[in-house]
Amino acid sequence: MTKPAQTTYDLIVFGASSFVGQILTQYLFDSYGIAGEVKWAIAGRSESKLSSLKSSLGASAGELPVILADATDDQALKAMCEQTRVVISTVGPYALYGEPLVKACVETGTDYCDLTGEVQWIRRMVERYEDQAKASGARIVHCCGFDSIPSDMGVWFLQQQAEKTFGEACQDVRMRVKVAKGGLSGGTVASMINVAKEAASDPKLRKELANPFSICPPEHRSKVRQPSLKGAEFDKTFNVWLAPFVMGAINTRIVHRSNAMQNARYGKEFTYDEAMMTGTGTKGRLTAYGITAALAGFLTASAIKPTRWLVEKFVPQPGEGPTPEAQKAGFYDLRFVGRTQDGKTIITKVTGDADPGYGSTSKMLGEAGMCLAFDIPVDQPGGFWTPASVLDSHLLDRLTSKAGLTFDVVETR
Repeated sequence: MTKPAQTTYDLIVFGASSFVGQILTQYLFDSYGIAGEVKWAIAGRSESKLSSLKSSLGASAGELPVILADATDDQALKAMCEQTRVVISTVGPYALYGEPLVKACVETGTDYCDLTGEVQWIRRMVERYEDQAKASGARIVHCCGFDSIPSDMGVWFLQQQAEKTFGEACQDVRMRVKVAKGGLSGGTVASMINVAKEAASDPKLRKELANPFSICPPEHRSKVRQPSLKGAEFDKTFNVWLAPFVMGAINTRIVHRSNAMQNARYGKEFTYDEAMMTGTGTKGRLTAYGITAALAGFLTASAIKPTRWLVEKFVPQPGEGPTPEAQKAGFYDLRFVGRTQDGKTIITKVTGDADPGYGSTSKMLGEAGMCLAFDIPVDQPGGFWTPASVLDSHLLDRLTSKAGLTFDVVETR
């Protein structure tokens, strides 16, 4: 089954009144307008909040359609999905609120993207709905924000350049966060706390979270031990100290699924990891140890009920975030080092021109939705994809021309 070509809308933003949803709505309004070629709408459970959002956009947003649907109302979600080609969801934590919408999209053959970073939930959705998505034609694409588009598309770009330069893909790729200015969103923090909470009471989940291939098809595994930075370490490539990167746990799994969905294009024994650069010398080393300790403390405190309330009290809450000025002042610079089996090396970089957790995430998510609506061939099979495996060069073009990202080769040797 395939979705009828003619629907009322090209895309619908579900959860438009959430903090990220508001930024996304503003981005789509500024970039594509309302009366143009793109037919889109906003949706959520609160009519008053959605009306307030429209008012904030200005008088010309009066014609922006509004659809009322609650994340737990199966009938309303299905009716919403039947009106559009693509749904963009910002309603998280997805492990708590996301499944009914995925189910509705799968049942109606509607394409879907979100900004989840909850690997355990992604795995559950794949297990429960992948066969049905393949049958209905729904293309489901998780992780279309800072986790994991810069990592996933960054590796895809590096491998494209390696194939052009060396005639082969790199067997090993490492991503290093050179700099990232901007905080985590309240929704991201809530999702991380929820993962820690689930893992604390589920030994099976703890084992799954340690498996870098947890969301890959069962037959896609590597005999090579995957690198995984657990503490402070010195990086000889860049001559800096490293600390674990909080998003590495989800990004590595998306990159490995992308490799699997491209028939092991990066190699069957492909290895990948991520880390943060913390600087040189004693200061860099101490910073790396400090970040390692802070991250471990956060995860431990989030997993234990007596201390979880304290964590939740002092971290950003869902719906909270920086001012528009602070979002625009943010940026990030990620470096990728790829090595072929015989030692040839390529270094690339990915940069973003806004706060990673809010401003840049909203632009990436919006363009992922636009890409699904307008760029993907109609005969592209349904199923659970990743940004790189289904959106590929179409998304790269949108990211560089519209979303403020750059992808560049730094060095080859």
